[in-house]
Amino acid sequence: MNRFEAAIDLIDAANAVDPLGKELTYSRRMTAWLDRLEPQASESLKLAARAQHIRRWEIPRDSFPRDRRGYHLWRTTLYAFHAEKAGEIVKSVGYDEPIVARVQSLLRKERIKSDPEMQTLEDVICLVFLENYFADFAPQHDEAKVIGILQKTWKKMSERGQAEALRLTMPQEARRLVSKALS
Repeated sequence: MNRFEAAIDLIDAANAVDPLGKELTYSRRMTAWLDRLEPQASESLKLAARAQHIRRWEIPRDSFPRDRRGYHLWRTTLYAFHAEKAGEIVKSVGYDEPIVARVQSLLRKERIKSDPEMQTLEDVICLVFLENYFADFAPQHDEAKVIGILQKTWKKMSERGQAEALRLTMPQEARRLVSKALS
């Protein structure tokens, strides 16, 4: 087994103990979308995509205030946590410091609009959300809030990511909300 396969196995093992059983599926969806969007992605980008939510359940949303500031603090805390956990794994299988640092930079979401790999990762994150989670997420929230989230999500994506998003198969209500957000 090479170091890339070893790292993927360790990331999967870390996510396999998720008490809710969600993160292993999420990480595999991230890999599938990355393979589809960027088949020649670097190992750093592939590792970051697979580790995007590594051990996320350890820092639950309800451990932060339920306001906008609390949400942003939770997210930035998660970025650092994911970068740390992934960095430990990547280093443990023999990657050198520049690769470890690159994976961590991607997971911290540094330079989203100016770094092509970071932008690709952001597109993948958005596409996984829209394809697999949005239809269940939307009915749990006020329509105006959902529209705002969709508009923010759209702004994060590149033109390539947006084009892929428009090709997604979605339930009728989810498609209606996307259309409303984009109009």
